[in-house]
Parts: sequence; C-alpha cells; structure tokens
Amino acid sequence: MNENSKLLNLAKRVQALAENGLHYAEVPYDLDRYRELEAISREMMHLLTGIPVERINEITAERNGYRTPKVDVRAVLFNPGGQILMVKERIDHCWSLPGGWCDVGYTPREVAEKETREEAGIKAKAVRILAVFDKKKHPHPDDLYYAYKIFLECEADDFRGSSGMETLDVDFFSLENLPELSTPRNTREQIELMFEFHRGNLAWPLCD
Repeated sequence: MNENSKLLNLAKRVQALAENGLHYAEVPYDLDRYRELEAISREMMHLLTGIPVERINEITAERNGYRTPKVDVRAVLFNPGGQILMVKERIDHCWSLPGGWCDVGYTPREVAEKETREEAGIKAKAVRILAVFDKKKHPHPDDLYYAYKIFLECEADDFRGSSGMETLDVDFFSLENLPELSTPRNTREQIELMFEFHRGNLAWPLCD
C-alpha cells in the first residue's frame, strides 16, 4: 500500500469515528468536535483524490448509526472446460466476475445468484463461500469506500450467457488468457486464487 493509499485509509477511519460519535454523543461540545472531525476527514479525502468536498458528502454520508464497511459480492462460476465466467463492465469496458454491492433484503448467496443472472444471463446457484477479502489488503485502486469482498462459488446447468444493463459482453476465460480486468472489482491475484479453488489446491475459505 503506497503512502497516498495509507493516508486515504486513515481519512476513512477518521470519518467513521466522527460519524459514530455523532450517532452516540449527547453533549453539545462533543457533537461540535465530531462535526469538525468529519469535516477534516472529507477535506483530507478531497486533497488526496481531487473529488470536490460536496461530492464526497453525497457519496459517503450515511447518518444511519454506527458506520460499517460496505459489502461487495462476486460470483465464481467455471464451465466444464475449466474457464471462469466474466462480464465486460459498461462503466470501464474491462472485465470482472459478476457481482456488486449487497442489496438490502438479499442474502449474500441471493446477491451472487441475482448478479449472475442480471449481468451474465446465466441462472446459477451459489454453493459455498471461497473468500472474504478486505479491499485495502489487495491492489485495488483507491476509492472512498471501506469495503469487504465476498467470493462465492456458483454452479449452473446452462452456460449460455447474455449481457445485461450494466455489462457489454459475457465470456469464459482460462487463467492463461484473462482479459483486461476491472481492478476496482477484482484483481488478478484474486482470480488466480479462484482457479486454485477450482483445481482443488485450496479447500478452506480464505479470510483477511
């Protein structure tokens, strides 16, 4: 992790502490201090990312109690030829495992199945958890969210896919021929680990 990433992570921690304090504090003096800390954290994020403070407020404000990490789910599906399912993201024209932020009211397993259906046009069943990663522990690009990433193994009977509203294409790839990856969503190291699970070289789930 480079110095900029470390500083951004510290700013996110300060923001979380400030928001938690605003939720629990009752003394006016304490509330003022937590508001000031929150403003400082967002100014730090602005200086580190170039994103306007107003936009950072829109993106990161929760005001719903104790601040916790966001959760991203990725579906891991291999075809009979040992190739992994990936979708071409409309947002950056790069490739990722089907997935996204967890939706309220859905279990992680249901999210994996829903995202595979919506993004890849494949009806899949999530069967086991492979990994829970802390995004800061992996070489993703910096962003404003503190996030955990859950990788779930899925199975399907029909591997014919079709793109969805958020995707441009669907395909299966071998490890030796991976396309350009959408690194905010998945890294090559993570994809390599999914192949290790598929090949039977890893059995127990990984957890940062």
